[in-house]
Amino acid sequence: MAVKEEEAKVSRTLAQIQNRILVFSGKGGVGKSTVAANLALALSLRGQKVGALDVDIHGPNLPKMLGVEDKKMDISGGGIKPVQVNENLKLVSMSFLIQDPDMPVIWRGPMKMKVIQQFISDVEWGDLDWLIIDSPPGTGDEPLSVAQLIPATGALIVTTPQEVSVLDSRKAVIFALKLNLKILGIVENMSGMSCPHCGQRIDLFKVGGGELAAADLGVPFLGRIPIDPLIVISGDEGKPFADIGKDSEASRAFGEIVEKILDSRTS
Repeated sequence: MAVKEEEAKVSRTLAQIQNRILVFSGKGGVGKSTVAANLALALSLRGQKVGALDVDIHGPNLPKMLGVEDKKMDISGGGIKPVQVNENLKLVSMSFLIQDPDMPVIWRGPMKMKVIQQFISDVEWGDLDWLIIDSPPGTGDEPLSVAQLIPATGALIVTTPQEVSVLDSRKAVIFALKLNLKILGIVENMSGMSCPHCGQRIDLFKVGGGELAAADLGVPFLGRIPIDPLIVISGDEGKPFADIGKDSEASRAFGEIVEKILDSRTS
C-alpha cells in the first residue's frame, strides 16, 4: 500500500511539471553542474517557473553555484519546501540535508534511490514550466533512477571538445536513446578561449568534438561555451554568469543555447 501511495504522490507532482530536463555527461569534470545551474537561472530570468533538482548525491554543487549554500529546506504539513533562489527558481539538493559540508555521503544504491524518489514525491514543487535535473556523471544508478522515476522529457548532454570526453558523451547519448529520452542536444563546454592579452583564440582542448559527435549520432548540437575566467569566479561566488556576464562571449553563447532549449519545450 505504501508503495502505491508513493507512486501516486510522484504522479501528482509530475502532473504539475511541464518540461523535465536531465542534464548529464559521460564523464566528470566537463562543467555539467555549471551548465545546469546557469540553465535553471537563465530560464527563471526569462519569466519561466523553474525547479532545480540536484541529484548528485555525493557531490551536490548547485547550492554553492546559485548562492544559497547557507539555506535549509523547511518541512511543513504538506511536505518539504524547496529553497527559493529567486522569484521564479526553486532548488532541492542533498547539500541542504548535510550538517557538515566536509562530511561525505557514504550510501549504497538503494538509499540514494529512495532519497531521489522523495525529492519528487515529498517536495512541494508546485506548478513548474521546467525542472532542471543535475545528475552525477556517467550512466549509472542516479541517471538511470531519475529517468525511470521522474521520467525526464528530455536530455541535455555536456561534453568538452577533446576526444576522451567526446567518447564518453557518445555513450551518454546512446544511454538516453535506450531510455527513450528526447535528446535536446549536446553542449560543447570549455570550447576554446580568447587570450586576454592579444585577443587570439586558443583551443586548449581542441574544438568541434561535440558537434562532430552530434552529427554522427543524428542529434542536435546546441552550441559551444568558451572558457572564460568569469565562469569560474561567478560559480565560486554563487552568481551564475548567465546573469552577471551578459556582455561576455560565453554569456552570449549560452543565451543562444537557452533559446534553442526554449524552442524545444513540450508546453
